Amino acid sequence: MTGFKLLATLLLLSAPWLDAKTDVLSDSPRSEAAKPTTEIALKPRGSATLRVLFWDIYESTLLTPGGDWSPDIRPLQLDIRYLRNIESTKLVEQTRKEWQSQGIASEQHDSWLTVLEGFWPNVTPGDVISLLVDPEGRSFFSFNGDHIGSIEEAGFGEDFTGIWLSPSTSRPKLREALIGQKK
Repeated sequence: MTGFKLLATLLLLSAPWLDAKTDVLSDSPRSEAAKPTTEIALKPRGSATLRVLFWDIYESTLLTPGGDWSPDIRPLQLDIRYLRNIESTKLVEQTRKEWQSQGIASEQHDSWLTVLEGFWPNVTPGDVISLLVDPEGRSFFSFNGDHIGSIEEAGFGEDFTGIWLSPSTSRPKLREALIGQKK
């Protein structure tokens, strides 16, 4: 009887559904449901480096289907490779400032910032945070290639990428380089 109980316990602990249930109950944003599913090949459209005074802050690259550009193109991916140490709280605060400068800050934006605070990491030189906005407008973030979180509301992707891509961006030259209209 003792051998039977041991075997039953081992089978129970190794059951595939147990792992699936554990993943679902996890607070990790890495669950399968939160990962991007687009199969469309993306190509670079443009790149730009953000410089503030004498310092290079990051290099950014916009990727789109076929490398084409239009304001409503989806999917799209924005890669940001950091060149300096920046705390995640500073990234969130700068996002808030950019939305305020565009006149679009709202309670919904505050809610999104709270979500970002929950999964954006501190960055060091060479780290890459990528945002993929899928054809349905859902937004998926990765850090150095690993999925870290997502925001399902389509409005987030538009407003977040608008920091770089909107005509009302605070950095029009960076926008021109990203969308391939640098003169």
